[in-house]
Amino acid sequence: MAKTSMRAAAREKRIKRIRKNITGTAQRPRLRVFKSARHIYGQLIDDSAGHTLAAMSTKSKDFQPSEEKGKIALAKQVGLRLAELAKAKGVEEVVFDRGGYIYHGRVKALSDGAREGGLNF
Repeated sequence: MAKTSMRAAAREKRIKRIRKNITGTAQRPRLRVFKSARHIYGQLIDDSAGHTLAAMSTKSKDFQPSEEKGKIALAKQVGLRLAELAKAKGVEEVVFDRGGYIYHGRVKALSDGAREGGLNF
């Protein structure tokens, strides 16, 4: 078995274990993080209705990066922008779903940016 498929299988296992305990509602949606090698994505998901309330990523057309360089700085900006979108929709509290990743680096930066933007979790 290839190393990448073993890692992917282990991550899927972690995702299932996390999702057993975390659900999002309309009042307190789930803030889901996904990261690829180049980009980071954040979504606010209402699991009871099965809808995405807001989404932001480094690939979004309305995402304008500042002059800071680096993936961690971009992740923080994505968190700030996602918090702005959530505030516009009337969401102030979320449940954080790290997506099976370690709470470190870009995942932590995105959550810190969302907290600085005014989201509580």
